[in-house]
Amino acid sequence: MDDYQEMERFGMENDYEDLQWIGGEAYYRNRKSKRVQTKDDALYGSFADSDDDEDDGSRKRRKERKADFTKPVSFVSTGVVVPNQEAENDLKQQSDDSMPDIDPAATSGFNHPIGNDDEEDDSSFLPSAFGKKIKEGAERRHKEKEKMKLQQQSSRSQRDLESKGAISGGDGDLGAFEKHTKGIGMKMLAKMGYKGGGLGKNQQGILAPIEAKLRPKNMGMGFNDYKETKQPSVQELDEEKPKKQLPAATATTKKRNSWKKMVAGRTNKERYISAKELLAKKEEEGAEVFVQKVVDMRGPQVRVLTNLENLNAEEKAREENVPMPELQHNLRLILDMAELDIQKIDRDLRNERETAISLNQEKERLQAEVTMQKQHLDSLDDITTVLDRLGEEKAMGILTLDSLAKGFSDLQRRYADDYKLCNLACIACSFALPLFIRMFQGWDPLRNPSHGMDVVSTWKALLHGEGEYERCLDIWDSSMSPYTQLVSEVVVPAVRIAGVNTWQPKDPEPMLRFLESWEKLLPAPVLNSILDMVVFPKLKEAVDFWEPHRDTVPIHVWVHPWLPLLGHKLEEVYHTIRYKLSNVLGAWHPSDGSAYTILSPWKKVFDSASWEQLMHRFIVPKLQLVLQDFQVNPADQRLDQFNWVMSWASAIPIHLMVDMLEKFFFPKWLHVLYHWLISNPNFEEVLNWYKGWKELISEELHANESIRYQLNCGLDMMNRAVEGMEVVQPGLKENISYLRVLEQRQFEAQQKAAAAHANLGGTAHMDGGGHEMTLKDVIEAHAQQNGLLFRPKPTRTHNGHQIYGFGNVSIIVDSLNQKVYAQTEDTWSLVSLEKLLDLHNTSLTRRR
Repeated sequence: MDDYQEMERFGMENDYEDLQWIGGEAYYRNRKSKRVQTKDDALYGSFADSDDDEDDGSRKRRKERKADFTKPVSFVSTGVVVPNQEAENDLKQQSDDSMPDIDPAATSGFNHPIGNDDEEDDSSFLPSAFGKKIKEGAERRHKEKEKMKLQQQSSRSQRDLESKGAISGGDGDLGAFEKHTKGIGMKMLAKMGYKGGGLGKNQQGILAPIEAKLRPKNMGMGFNDYKETKQPSVQELDEEKPKKQLPAATATTKKRNSWKKMVAGRTNKERYISAKELLAKKEEEGAEVFVQKVVDMRGPQVRVLTNLENLNAEEKAREENVPMPELQHNLRLILDMAELDIQKIDRDLRNERETAISLNQEKERLQAEVTMQKQHLDSLDDITTVLDRLGEEKAMGILTLDSLAKGFSDLQRRYADDYKLCNLACIACSFALPLFIRMFQGWDPLRNPSHGMDVVSTWKALLHGEGEYERCLDIWDSSMSPYTQLVSEVVVPAVRIAGVNTWQPKDPEPMLRFLESWEKLLPAPVLNSILDMVVFPKLKEAVDFWEPHRDTVPIHVWVHPWLPLLGHKLEEVYHTIRYKLSNVLGAWHPSDGSAYTILSPWKKVFDSASWEQLMHRFIVPKLQLVLQDFQVNPADQRLDQFNWVMSWASAIPIHLMVDMLEKFFFPKWLHVLYHWLISNPNFEEVLNWYKGWKELISEELHANESIRYQLNCGLDMMNRAVEGMEVVQPGLKENISYLRVLEQRQFEAQQKAAAAHANLGGTAHMDGGGHEMTLKDVIEAHAQQNGLLFRPKPTRTHNGHQIYGFGNVSIIVDSLNQKVYAQTEDTWSLVSLEKLLDLHNTSLTRRR
């Protein structure tokens, strides 16, 4: 092996200190610590740098400590924050990084030749624009730093001068601060002969105290020719001392020392606010706001906020040069969290109090319910006892209606609520029903209607109850009350048997007497059942067999008493009555007064349309014939026929009566009066004759305007005759005007028909008077021109249109669409006026 090759030895000498082999055994003092393999050794092996091998081998690996998050939060002081100084340090550090120390002699770039002297001008260093900017910035910062130091020194010296002036003010300025104390110092100096000025016999002592000036950090005495502060002499102080203290300095001193006065004047150094005051303040500020925690994760550390008002408070405080902004922010955060906890505790406390109140109320309610349930159970026990006793009496056969009513009335009086709740009325009805059936067995309600009414009235209060009403309308309804069930099973069968077997409808008194007696005891369903199943069938049967010309008892005598009870149910009977009356009135003569006796009671029963139709068809035509035959003769007047007519004045509708008198009586009466007046009569007789006829007319007719007009016409004729004036014949002017109007109408009808031929579908035509003609008027004029009858057919319509008769043809007029439809066989077809005439002529031909 060559000498330059190093051979690695494997032994124990390098592992132990003071290793010795004695007797084949190794003895040592301590075991050497081995070098710990680093990451670089593991990565590079023998190529790793070995400069720090010894240091790495001597150091022991420290164990990493895990953070303990259970410990409380600890705040680390960052020292006094001076924003300007930090900014300068940052700028200085940036300038140092941007301008490294470069040897000008070794620089060989940007117009710097190699080997320049040290005496070269500074302007040749970094001559580029970027370098000049860096250099100018560094010089500017240096100047600003020097200027700030001078300002600090001048402000410090100014404060020293102010303090010295305050001490050696003379003439009462010395010891001026003692006005705030008892002045014990000045009193002691005055007793020693001190009158002001410097100390000593000749006042040669110093007046101002020795100023202690702070050296820069790590600066020794005499470094860099640093001059110490000189002690000014008395003469210099006197020269420098102003005769009068400047107000600015005084104000500055007072302002600087005002905090001491404020601190000294405080009676309470610290003021605390209680939880009640805090809550009251929050209530005054406004409604309670439920604050939730907000987690701020924008910075390196997680912050928990209670609101977003002071979200950037720390940054604002740092910008405004507020000391320790982090601490103030944390204190404010702790304060907000404490206020939030107080509000939350107060809210929880109020909720708990409200919960306690509601629980107390619920407790009271449950206690009341328990008490009520206990009373209910006690009452049920008593009711069960009474029902068991009544059941035993029923089984023994000794139970009576009186004892049963007494027992249930006692239960109803003592346990009114339980009586309704347990439906004891049904139980009472089940006990009483067999006894009532036994009591009313063989009872005839038409002969003895008051039987058992007292007992039934007693049981009505027990079974029906006070204030209750019957909801059902049928006795077969399962929801009917127990009382209704009792009456329907006890009373109704007896009434049905008597009504069907023995009662005659033409003698309504027995049934009416029973219903009147039991009016307050019969429930509405029971009464309706009796009327529907007993009374109305019998009454309808009697009307069907009624013969007006043979029956001596008028029908209204035994039908009208049932009007209040049956009401509209009798409409079916009215139709039969009108039909039978119309058959009889065909052979009736006005001299027979029985017709008025039979018909007059039905005027208010029948509807107005039916009554007017009955009078117009069967009574008015025969009265008109009587008035036509009636003779007005003042010399021998017979009033029988006139009285027959006037007897119907209250029954016949007023317009029919007036029309009949105007047509058939007053023309004769006025004509007789005219001839009497022109024959020089005795006017007193004429006046009495006039008054007699006026009295014969009823007051209802006198109220009509047409009747008064006819009577006034006769009175005017009498007045003209008395005054000697010419008496005009009645009706002469009316006849002349009637003829003129008839001629005018015929002429207009001819013109209308001529215009209609030109255009049937026109919407409007104008007549001579300027009025607009409708399609209906055109058809009517065309019918008059051809001598045909045009009239509506009552009660006949087609698709909502009235059917008219044009001669023998049925037509409808569609005024909206201006069209005419005619019925041809089974269909309706659109036609013209000429086609209407053809259809009429065709129908006449077929009939022939």
